[in-house]
Amino acid sequence: MLCLVKEFGYFCHRFDIHTIMTQIIHHFTDNDAYTFSCQYYVMSTYPRAEVEYTFFDRNRTCYPKGFEELVKEQLGQMPRVMITEEEIAFMRKKMYYLPEWYLTFLRGYRFNPHEVSVAQDEEGHLDIKVRGKWYSTIMWEMPILTIVSELMHNWRGDMEHYNPKLEQERAKEKTMEILKNGLVLGDMGTRRRLSFDHHNMVVRTMKEVYERGGYDDEQGHHPWTGRITGTSNVYLAMKHDMTPIGTMSHQIIEFEENVSGVFECNFNVMSKFSDVYDGDNGIYLYDCFGDKVFFNNLSKKMAMMFTGLRVDSGKEEEQTEKIIEKYKSLGIDPATKQVVFSNGLNIERAVEIHRYVNNRMQDSYGIGTFLTCDVENCEPMNIVLKLTRSRITEKREWHDCVKLSCDKGKTLGNPEKCAYLLKQIG
Repeated sequence: MLCLVKEFGYFCHRFDIHTIMTQIIHHFTDNDAYTFSCQYYVMSTYPRAEVEYTFFDRNRTCYPKGFEELVKEQLGQMPRVMITEEEIAFMRKKMYYLPEWYLTFLRGYRFNPHEVSVAQDEEGHLDIKVRGKWYSTIMWEMPILTIVSELMHNWRGDMEHYNPKLEQERAKEKTMEILKNGLVLGDMGTRRRLSFDHHNMVVRTMKEVYERGGYDDEQGHHPWTGRITGTSNVYLAMKHDMTPIGTMSHQIIEFEENVSGVFECNFNVMSKFSDVYDGDNGIYLYDCFGDKVFFNNLSKKMAMMFTGLRVDSGKEEEQTEKIIEKYKSLGIDPATKQVVFSNGLNIERAVEIHRYVNNRMQDSYGIGTFLTCDVENCEPMNIVLKLTRSRITEKREWHDCVKLSCDKGKTLGNPEKCAYLLKQIG
């Protein structure tokens, strides 16, 4: 694969890689809701745990020379990003499942750049690792991904081609398609967005279109059959008076596999998560080690405790049938349960899935990159920051953490451990 430095080399004159960039992250809650819900879970269950995260670029991007210094510069500004009382008040109201003592903890939290190491090889590939106490390092995922994404879009010159009026019109058209087709959908696009301003415009436009209540044509006024549920970005949810959406990420299941094994980790996370949140935050992300392991060990009690499941890998139609079959086998009416689809969707694909589900479950959708980085003449990044090592306390040994998923391209971590677990699972 050609390095992106070569492919996009003609943008070099537009953006000097050594230019000091303005600060990218300005707001403490410019982060996904699941970051905070997972952080509170970690503090409640594994307060002494230590972890290591690793940056993965699925496109094997070759970043321009000196890019690592720009990333470090941005990371160095993060300690100044502190939570405000306005943000605290919003979280107290909208994220009611988080206790007061946790919000007090957030007042004193400071990003620690010493937890992050950034390097770049001769070809330009980035090597980013985050290491430290889990409850602290968990905050870095979204800022790092957002920083890398926005820096790269600036270097490529994508913002020079940006047409605000055109992109706002496209955002309106997308929202109308969502609502006309009966989709229940929220924004999940923080990590790979073009820019904060573009992300803000998209969320604002989605809300404005939704609040119109419908559309008019020659036949008269037609109320929306769909609904905008909110945004995963807590700051933008506050800014636009929306609901912050999202409950959990794969990392807490990856960690638990080293505690209780691949066959019991989902059950134990469901049990601990439901205890921590007393039944709130009831959408479970089940595919960390594939669907077979999860469905083989899903008890009726846990199925009843959680309001639904999130499908983040695999063929959506196949996963829908497996979920429905499992609920029925437990004596549960699937129509009473929610299913959230979030696997790299666009609107056209979401509409296909919605029609396939056909009211057999309460389906909803989370779309990210297609909303926040689907811009003309712009190639979105394909980057993630994943948990790759962990230990329960500072006195214990380190273990590799992996994610298998139902999509081969989403499998990450030590290849030997992945192969070992796949053999165990069969």
